[in-house]
Amino acid sequence: MERQGIVTIHGNPLTLVGPELKVGDTAPDFTLLDNSLEPVTLADVKGSLLIISVVPSLDTPVCDLQTRRFNQEADSLAGVKVLTVSMDLPFAQARWCGAAGVKSVQTLSDHRDANFGLNWGLLLKELRLLARAVFVVDSTGVISHFELVPEVSSEPDYAAALAAARALG
Repeated sequence: MERQGIVTIHGNPLTLVGPELKVGDTAPDFTLLDNSLEPVTLADVKGSLLIISVVPSLDTPVCDLQTRRFNQEADSLAGVKVLTVSMDLPFAQARWCGAAGVKSVQTLSDHRDANFGLNWGLLLKELRLLARAVFVVDSTGVISHFELVPEVSSEPDYAAALAAARALG
């Protein structure tokens, strides 16, 4: 399934591949790689309240800001697990986390087969990157907050995602 014109980068329309998710949907499964190349699935984190921060690449300014911000907030979110998903290689994610001092967010890579991007409707066809988005998934696996950022180069609404997570925590 392809959806056109929902997101842009610097004003240029892009094509999203995958289903259109919404609040109330059951979170789709995924298989991602952690920084040690170990697979992580939704089942591995099920039962946890999740903030899933999705970024195109940690090596870009807005993605860097977004991940640092959620890392900053993570310690004040008791019982919330914060994941950052990108297409960056796990080695690049580990390097970036070390350089940025990010320890409270788990970075996960979708580089292998775009499984997350395709299942969560966030694969940018033209770039083979992920669109910028934030999900809050409750402990039963239901999406309780979702923001797809319409302009990929813009930051998400941090306050809305954090409020949604705190309301469930």
